[in-house]
Amino acid sequence: MNLVKMLEEGMIESIPVNKDYAKQIFQQSKADIKAAEDSFTSKNLDWTLVISYNAMLRAARALMFLKGYRPKGEYKHLAVVKFIESEGGKLSKEMVVVFNRMRIKRHRAVYDEPEAVSESEAKNANQFAKEFVEKIGKEFA
Repeated sequence: MNLVKMLEEGMIESIPVNKDYAKQIFQQSKADIKAAEDSFTSKNLDWTLVISYNAMLRAARALMFLKGYRPKGEYKHLAVVKFIESEGGKLSKEMVVVFNRMRIKRHRAVYDEPEAVSESEAKNANQFAKEFVEKIGKEFA
């Protein structure tokens, strides 16, 4: 889905670019990576995945803000995924697919299925989030 269609369908909206705010949000994504690592160390596996996903969500939203957009409507997390899919720059299609899968898994872990995340899933989620945030960070360099 391209940006024009997302704007027409009300998934995103244009906003004034505020580079300082975008950088601030991006920095929070880096703090989330550390929090996810700490959570993994304490064996809170669901929370490790949730925080890892949150790091990616914040980084992706920061990129949106940097480019003058924000999610709008009922399905904001999905709007962020779709934005990244169309404007992600250095992110591969595979990275977008994993981001979306983590969005779905995070929803299950938070709302539907306690202890839904295995140790390997939590570890992989944190490692993937580090890579995702690092790649988006290149947009801020």
